[in-house]
Amino acid sequence: MAEVIIELHNVNIYQGSNLVLQDVNLTVNKGEFVYLVGKTGTGKSSLLKTLYGELPLTEGEGTIAGFNLRDMDWKKVPYLRRNLGVVFQDFQLLTDRNVNENLKFVLKATGWTDEKLMDEKIMDVLDKVGLKVKGFKMPFELSGGEQQRIDIARALLNSPKLILADEPTGNLDPETSDEIMSLLFSISKDYNTTVLMASHDYIVVQKFPARMIRTERGKVIDNATINMD
Repeated sequence: MAEVIIELHNVNIYQGSNLVLQDVNLTVNKGEFVYLVGKTGTGKSSLLKTLYGELPLTEGEGTIAGFNLRDMDWKKVPYLRRNLGVVFQDFQLLTDRNVNENLKFVLKATGWTDEKLMDEKIMDVLDKVGLKVKGFKMPFELSGGEQQRIDIARALLNSPKLILADEPTGNLDPETSDEIMSLLFSISKDYNTTVLMASHDYIVVQKFPARMIRTERGKVIDNATINMD
C-alpha cells in the first residue's frame, strides 16, 4: 500500500467567513508530483494555506503527513511544518545574512541545536541543489534562479515528506524555470518526496507533465486537463 501524504474528505475551506472551496476530496501518495492549477482567485492559495496550517480546517476531515488538520492549533503547527517544505515564488530569504545563516536560522527555529550537525545538514542540502560553494554569498549576490534553489534547499532541511511549492517559477525566465522544474522532479523521484506545486504557467506544466488538480468555481477537480481559456 502506498503511504498517503495528503488526505482530504468533504472539506470546506474558508477565507474568513467566505466559503472558497466546497466539498474537497483529495488523496496524494508518497512520492507523487501533483500540479495545482486554476485561475487567480479560485482558491489555490487557500488550499495550500490549509495544508500548512495557516488557515484552520473547521469542516470535513484532513490529514497531512500524518497530522490531523482538525486538531491543529498554534502549538502543533511548528511540528506539522517540520514535516513540510514550503517553496515560495518570492524566495523569502533573509536579506541581512548569508545563505548558510539563512539555512541555520530555519534549523534553529525547528529545534536543531548541534552546530556540527547543522553545518553538515546545510552542506548536504546545498549539494542537492548544486550550490555547495555559495554558502557564504548574500542573497543579493545570487541570481533569481540561485535564490530559488536556496529556497528549495531550505525546504529540504528537515527531510520533508511533502514539498508545497507556490508558483516557484513565477519570477524566473524560461531557461531557469526549466532548471528549477528538473530539480523539483529529481527531488521527488530520488527522495520519494511528494511535491504539490501551484502554477499558472501552462508552458511549464505541458513541458513537465504530471497529475493535475484544478480549482474552479469553488470545486477541486482531480486529474484535470489544462483549460486554456
